[in-house]
Amino acid sequence: MNENGKKRREWVKTAAIIFLSVMLVLTFFSNTIMNYSLPEVATQYVESGTITAKIRGSGVVESGNPYNVEVSESRKVSQVAVKVGDQVEKDDVLMYLEDAESTELKEAKTQLDSLKAEYDKAIVAADTSSNIVNKVQTGDVTSTESKVAQIDAYNSRIDALENTIDAYNNRIAEIDAALGKLGDGSVDTSAEQQAVNYAQAELSKATAWIETANQKLEAAKGVLESVNSAVQVAQDNVAACQTAVDNAVKERSERENRQKSLEEKAAQGDLSAEDQAALDRLKSEGEGSVKEAQKAEESAYLALENANQALANASAAIESDRAEAQKKINEAQTEYDSAVTAKGTWEGKLADAQRNLANKEAGGSGGGEREALNNEKADLTLSLSKATAEKEDVEKELTDLLAGFTKEVDLSALLTKIADQEKLVKELTDKSVGATITAPVAGTVTTLNVVAGESTEPGTPAAVLQPAGKGFSMSFSVTNEQAKRLSVGDVADLVNAWRYDDLKVTLANIKPDPNEPGQKKLLTFDVDGDVTAGQTLNVSVGQKSANYDLIVPNSAIREDNNGKFILIVESKPGPLNTRYIATRVDVEVLASDDTQSAISAALYGYEFVITTSTKPVEAGKQVRLAEG
Repeated sequence: MNENGKKRREWVKTAAIIFLSVMLVLTFFSNTIMNYSLPEVATQYVESGTITAKIRGSGVVESGNPYNVEVSESRKVSQVAVKVGDQVEKDDVLMYLEDAESTELKEAKTQLDSLKAEYDKAIVAADTSSNIVNKVQTGDVTSTESKVAQIDAYNSRIDALENTIDAYNNRIAEIDAALGKLGDGSVDTSAEQQAVNYAQAELSKATAWIETANQKLEAAKGVLESVNSAVQVAQDNVAACQTAVDNAVKERSERENRQKSLEEKAAQGDLSAEDQAALDRLKSEGEGSVKEAQKAEESAYLALENANQALANASAAIESDRAEAQKKINEAQTEYDSAVTAKGTWEGKLADAQRNLANKEAGGSGGGEREALNNEKADLTLSLSKATAEKEDVEKELTDLLAGFTKEVDLSALLTKIADQEKLVKELTDKSVGATITAPVAGTVTTLNVVAGESTEPGTPAAVLQPAGKGFSMSFSVTNEQAKRLSVGDVADLVNAWRYDDLKVTLANIKPDPNEPGQKKLLTFDVDGDVTAGQTLNVSVGQKSANYDLIVPNSAIREDNNGKFILIVESKPGPLNTRYIATRVDVEVLASDDTQSAISAALYGYEFVITTSTKPVEAGKQVRLAEG
């Protein structure tokens, strides 16, 4: 008995050990499988260091603040009095102009004649009274206050007439209602009205049915179109791949033929210097270019083969889809035809029901009260007609009044334009004799855009001056993010500064780059010192170097609606291994360069910050560290 009990205890002990071992193995593998399903992250220590937020670029030095000497009219130049490089003082003569009417003077005279003709037409127009013309010519136009008062008086009369008309209409509606009640008991039309209502309801159903059936038909047609387009897409892809193959073959063939032709010429000693350079280039490219061309050709053939296979697969799979789509179209068309037929039927039935109702109602009769109401309605209708006509007359008077005011304004504006144009013609006429182009500022002549015998163009500088005492400028483009680190007034450092004497480069302007306005900014610098136009300068500009306690890679900086943050890795011990949790830390970016950012955050300085991950990482979620 004791021996049996001992055996039973041994068996229970053995079973417990086996069970615990199995659970341990399962726990180990479950953790391993789970770990491999987690995002793998790369990390880096948060560390201290130096940030130098510098932006580098190069630009060509140009004349700073050039002064464009422009002429507002087209005039022929008789003599140029200066040369490029000459020093001139303010009001020195740069060019002499011929004594002749400019194009602008001729156009101004033409415009003046046109304005006068327009004014003459306006004052003889049928809608222009002599009273208005006299007011405009004497300057005694209606004041704004008087115009407003007259308009308000007409609007008040119109409002009163509208109230009267509304009262007449309301009383007529009351009489119609009373007449309707008198006819209720004279003839029983309930059956006919019921027939009309039923026919109207069925007609509405048929109309809605047509719309539903039409939608089904259009949807079925759309399915068939999309099915057919799948084959078309595959066919287009095949055609594109075939073109790529043809181009690759053509390119290789042309290269081989070109080299062979040049080699034959070289063998015959009949090779020009240009052809020799082309042959040398082909030979220098050598076997590598040939292999590259062959590789491109093989890739094109493979793409064509895949495209043909895709077309075959699409064509085979699409037949059943096309048949099903056509079946749906046929069913929808049948339903649509039935709906149209039903609508026509109920339209006829409704017309019959309405005719029966009208005939039944015509058989009714009224008494003396009906006659009195009809007489009152007739009187009201006549009064309504008179009030409506009076309102129309008042509205026409108001329209004529407003037209007169408008005519006054238009004529006054025309007279003002004529006076201004006459003044312009006089000014241009005075300039047409003995005219010269003078220097508006003292400086150096850097550009002359016209010579004797040519004409100046409005808006195009006739000459360009470099004002005395003004420096030079240069510019280059940077990204919008880089531009945010800069401020107007920042002084740039010169690369190879030892090559320049007493040269200062200062950021003067930051504006959108006209070539890429949404992506880049154009930096313009003032350049002072010993430098010449056309010289290229390499500079760096931005914040000075500074030490920071917390520096992380730029790739670690993240941002959402709550601001910028980083994710650090925190370790938590588990029963079998250590778990790593991504934890959010809000940060403020203090400075940045091309690779790193200095931050302010609640950190000690030795944390691991996540820089990259194989999957999106969320705060509070478990991650696994990249090996190595």
